[in-house]
Amino acid sequence: MVEGEVAGLVLAAGAGRRMGGPKALLRLSPTGPSLVETAVTRLREAGVTQIHVVVGHSAASVRQRAERVGAVVVEAEDWDEGMGASLRCGLDALEPTDAAAALLMLVDLPDVGSDVHARLLGAVEDEELRVVLARAAYDGRAGHPVLVGRDHWRLVRSHAVGDQGARGYFDANAPELVECGDLATGRDIDRPGDI
Repeated sequence: MVEGEVAGLVLAAGAGRRMGGPKALLRLSPTGPSLVETAVTRLREAGVTQIHVVVGHSAASVRQRAERVGAVVVEAEDWDEGMGASLRCGLDALEPTDAAAALLMLVDLPDVGSDVHARLLGAVEDEELRVVLARAAYDGRAGHPVLVGRDHWRLVRSHAVGDQGARGYFDANAPELVECGDLATGRDIDRPGDI
């Protein structure tokens, strides 16, 4: 893939209320990287060079960690509306870039590694990037990341409301599923017991 054609977009703005704090700042080991650092690093390892992170709650702390690993940080002022606000903010930030597609990733998926990103990216031809709509699946169940071609951004943005993100758009325009269940579970972490 040509450098710059796919931009990474990490949604890391939530407060993590059920977790007891922002999941972006969570470390899976006492000396390990935070989840936001891990998400950015894994995208970069998959060949994505342009990575944006959307921050909101605890913005200064998340920003510091994301910038430490080379991400561009954008702040969703209305982050507490839910995932939809973060997604809209992120797509707005990508609009002036040369990216033909966005690889959308949630910050709270600790076992989704660069091999999952690489498989999803490898499932599409370069000339299809602007129109692609592909999604990682785990044992047939749709999950993240999602590869969204630029031609979808405007409509994805208009469907991104509340905490549903772009679910309504993806329900109406089913993404191609790329099976990754042999690489990860794709499970998110919501509560301390999930770690």
